[in-house]
Amino acid sequence: MSKGVQQNINDFNAIFFIGVAGTGMSAIAQYLSGIGKKVSGSDRYFKTGEFNDTQSKLVNSGVTCYVQDGSGIDQNTELIVVSTAIEDSVPEVQIAKSLSIPIVKRSELLAMIAASKKTIAVGGTSGKSTTSAMLFDILQHAGMDPSIISGAGLVSIIKNGKIGNAHVGKGEWLIIEADESDGSIVQYHPEIGLLLNIDKDHQEIEELVSIFNTFKSNTKDIFIVNQCNKLTAPLSADKSNDFSTNKSLDAGFIAENFHQERLKISFSIKDQLFEMNTVGRHNMENAVAAVSVAAQLGVNLKTCAEALKNYEGIYRRHQLLGIKNGIYVIDDYAHNPVKCASSIEACQHISPKVIAWFQPHGYGPTRFLKNDFIQEFIKVLRPEDELWMSEIFYAGGTATKNISANDLIVDIKGAGKQAFFIENRNDFLTAVRPHLTDNCVLLLMGARDPGLEIFSNTIFENL
Repeated sequence: MSKGVQQNINDFNAIFFIGVAGTGMSAIAQYLSGIGKKVSGSDRYFKTGEFNDTQSKLVNSGVTCYVQDGSGIDQNTELIVVSTAIEDSVPEVQIAKSLSIPIVKRSELLAMIAASKKTIAVGGTSGKSTTSAMLFDILQHAGMDPSIISGAGLVSIIKNGKIGNAHVGKGEWLIIEADESDGSIVQYHPEIGLLLNIDKDHQEIEELVSIFNTFKSNTKDIFIVNQCNKLTAPLSADKSNDFSTNKSLDAGFIAENFHQERLKISFSIKDQLFEMNTVGRHNMENAVAAVSVAAQLGVNLKTCAEALKNYEGIYRRHQLLGIKNGIYVIDDYAHNPVKCASSIEACQHISPKVIAWFQPHGYGPTRFLKNDFIQEFIKVLRPEDELWMSEIFYAGGTATKNISANDLIVDIKGAGKQAFFIENRNDFLTAVRPHLTDNCVLLLMGARDPGLEIFSNTIFENL
């Protein structure tokens, strides 16, 4: 990648994204278009004469889209943006190099944008998108008109015909997700840093703790942590700013009195009642995290509660596709051990039986997290619950395929749990149909695979 790019977003106007349809890339492209930049991009999923929903929504947001053949890049292009998935060998990168156009990674560009605004960076291995969305809703309701660059679409924005993962507000605050999976979180220097949790995911715990320590050091004014997480608590800068869901722990914002009734939860923070149309204790934790940040900006608890009462959720985060024949069908992005267990646990409050289907992604990540997956699933599954897995999603590239999802199923079944392997997910509905009852949850979990949305909707339609 080219060196020596000035780290100031105002230095560039004509910006081109290679791989613009990706969630993280499309969010930044829309944001830059929204602040008046000339934004264009290409993607391998764009085909001439073929409708693409993401492409259509990008065009409607002012982003010019091209097929990935280099035709969108010329001497007027001032900056090229690539995601981590784009390699130097891609022809468009070669064209950019031949024209001596500076090339930056998505995270470097986000760091430039964050440096131009008052920024709240949300970090942690779980819950970043949800907490960012909750905080956005609170600040919106408080009249602060914030901006957001998110890793997932907010339903409230999607309803307006947008992708939903970006919004340009007139206010001074920008909310971003600070991603630890590629280490890019260390590039941000936010006014407020929020650390939700540290659990084994993409890297070993020691490496994650080191990354989040740097995140803390780079935060300018206020750093807030989850006192309930044993790895985040030691990083506390001031317990009076921190949050917790355990009243025996010292924290400025404590959520308690959790109750879930089917698809609604309630809890209280400092005697203020909160009621939300969502599920799970993990979402109470996300909400109190958002409240702890909003309080630093002068938003009172009553205003926070009013905002969250109307929270509509985010795309593929415990998204209810519908209820058919007494079966709740829920689509969820859960993909690491803790997220999957939390997702199942949340559904256990809805119906007496949960049938969870999970497609792991990547042979390396599945191998790395194998024992953690097995332990978390064994711990959370009740005797009446079932776990089904299809084979690991393979996105291409070099991978040693010396593990199968069935290896996890064998060990989980060996612990006395109801666990089933169905290699091809297209065979899942036929196989699971005899197991469905008129009072159960069918939970579909997985990430990274662009075909999961169609798969989940097909399952619901054909129930």
